[in-house]
Amino acid sequence: IRPAWELTCIDMSANMLQLGLENVSEANVRSQINLELVDAKAMPYPDSYFDMVISNSIIHHLPDPLPFLREVRRVLKPNGAIFLRDLFRPEDEAIRDNLVEMYAGDCNSHQKQLFSDSLHAAFTLAEIQTMMETAGLEGVRIYESSDRHWTAERAWCETL
Repeated sequence: IRPAWELTCIDMSANMLQLGLENVSEANVRSQINLELVDAKAMPYPDSYFDMVISNSIIHHLPDPLPFLREVRRVLKPNGAIFLRDLFRPEDEAIRDNLVEMYAGDCNSHQKQLFSDSLHAAFTLAEIQTMMETAGLEGVRIYESSDRHWTAERAWCETL
C-alpha cells in the first residue's frame, strides 16, 4: 500500500464501479481511491492534472481510440507516466481460435465468443503505434507483452 497515493478510477459501467467500491471498502483504502462514472473520451479533469494514467483493456472496445488517447495526453502532466495494456489482433483466424481455446476453453460458448470478438476487434501493434503518434503521446514504448497483449509504457521523467 502507498498511503501517499491518491487514485481516481473511472469507468462507464455503474456495475463495475459498484464492484470496485466493494473491493475498495473491503481493502480499507476508501480514503485514497475515488471511483467516478466518467467517459474516458471526454474526461472532466483539468489539463496536466495526473502524474500517471493507467488503462487496461479499453482500447479494443473503442471504434476510434484517438479521442481517448488525446484525452490521456491532455490530462497527463508533461512528464507523466503511462501504462496502457490491451489485446492485440492476432495475425489470422487460426491463431485467434487457438488463443480462445487456450484461455477460454473451459468457458461457455457465449464467453468464448466474447473473447473471440474482443481479439477480432483489437488493433495491431503497428496500428497502436500510429495512434499513439497521432495523439501526440511521445516517448512511449509499445511492445508485445504476452501472446495476446500489448503494453504501452512511459516512466515518469524530469523532462521529455
